[in-house]
Amino acid sequence: MMGTLGAVFRLAGAGLVLAREGAFAFIDPAPLPAVPRLGIRLAKLFQRRNATDAGQAERLTSALNRLGPSYVKLGQFLATRPDIVGQEFSNTLGKLRDEIAPFPESEARSIIEASLHRPVSEIFVDLSPPLAAASIAQVHKGVIAVPDGTRTVAVKVLRPGVRRRFRRDLETFYEGARLVERLDPAAHRLRPVAVVDTLARGVTIEMDLRL
Repeated sequence: MMGTLGAVFRLAGAGLVLAREGAFAFIDPAPLPAVPRLGIRLAKLFQRRNATDAGQAERLTSALNRLGPSYVKLGQFLATRPDIVGQEFSNTLGKLRDEIAPFPESEARSIIEASLHRPVSEIFVDLSPPLAAASIAQVHKGVIAVPDGTRTVAVKVLRPGVRRRFRRDLETFYEGARLVERLDPAAHRLRPVAVVDTLARGVTIEMDLRL
């Protein structure tokens, strides 16, 4: 019970952040089951006055990045489900960019050394600062020694604590999905638990750097 209550408060807090940026403005609550319909209508009460102007996608990107990588991935996934969020909002979510400031190069080096149990200087001839950064990982350019000289490789490093953060957020999403299904049997047609299952599988694959 306490886990469910905590999940409700965490989801409500995230919903408030998104509602202020107009995340629910284009969702028609009428065809939704009772519980999601009530949630959408309440969320619209907190919407900022200019939340649906031309900069909405950028503000949603910023809001989702503030909430964390799990919410960015959830937004990207829901962009493929207009049956849940509506076509207009699906189009807006489709413009989301998974962009976030890189974490320090020194931290990336420490993570590499802890993972491979060797100093970076023994692994790479050279390792660049981050070239690109997203919610799950960032990419560096590495140069490694090979028998006939050197070779340039892409080095992907997971964000510190990202596995723990995803685990916690996915537990929250599961609690919320199960609660919706319990409170409103009509919500089963949206398959909220299956939505979280799909998200969890995708995130697990993306965090497996062997693939």
